[in-house]
Amino acid sequence: MAQIDSILEGVVTSVMPFGAFIDLGSKESGLVHISELSNEYVQDINEFIKKGDKVKVKVIRIDSNGKISLSMKQAEDDKKPTREKQERHKKTSARPDYFDWSARPAEELSFEDKLSKFKHESEEKIRDSKRRMENKRSGGYSRKGY
Repeated sequence: MAQIDSILEGVVTSVMPFGAFIDLGSKESGLVHISELSNEYVQDINEFIKKGDKVKVKVIRIDSNGKISLSMKQAEDDKKPTREKQERHKKTSARPDYFDWSARPAEELSFEDKLSKFKHESEEKIRDSKRRMENKRSGGYSRKGY
């Protein structure tokens, strides 16, 4: 039986433009959405995966109807050493100062916390943009220093 966060091996049963269906054995199957195939951009799914391929997948969600969502890229990420993951994360994320990041890791943030963070960042960007536009309209700063 598939459980969330478990890494399983399966066989591709069909490939669609939006993803691939994977047979996990014991009468279970799931879908790997095209966005969960690889960390790289996948333009044509058929160039990346074929029917009959054996693949390693991670169970990322099981909805109330029993539909299983799978990820190939997360299954690959779980194989990498923790230090490498941390270094990659440091290079790709910019953490705003206003948020208390020591309280809990980003993976454990609730939807409300993520939404609040997004809203705060968006409001700051809008304020900065408005300020720049007002400076341009009013003549703004002079480059000559007058």
